[in-house]
Amino acid sequence: MNEAVFSELALTCGSWQEAQKIADHLLDKHLVACAEFMEVKSRYRWHGTLAEGDEVKLLLQTTTDKFNQIEAEVKKLHSYETFNLHATPLAHVSQAAQVWLRQETTNS
Repeated sequence: MNEAVFSELALTCGSWQEAQKIADHLLDKHLVACAEFMEVKSRYRWHGTLAEGDEVKLLLQTTTDKFNQIEAEVKKLHSYETFNLHATPLAHVSQAAQVWLRQETTNS
C-alpha cells in the first residue's frame, strides 16, 4: 500500500489569537498550504478530573512529510503543556489541489 502524500492535520488551541499566530507561522514557513479555524467546545480528562473549555480547532492542509517539522514549530508556540496534533492521511485529492499543495509547501 502506498503512503499518503497529503494529510490534514488537526490541532486545538486555547484562543483565536493563539490559533492565528500558529497558522500564520506555519504558512510563512511554507509548512502548510491552508489553515481553517473552527470554534469548538471540548470536554476531556486532565490530571484526573473532567474539564471543559472553549477552544479553536485548526485544520491544516499539508504534505505528509512535513508532520515532524510542523510538530516542532507548534511546540515553540503552543500554550498547552500537552497539545494534540494529529494527521489524517488523504487518500484522494483533486489534481488542481495537489499542484497547489505541493507549490505552497515548497520553501522558495
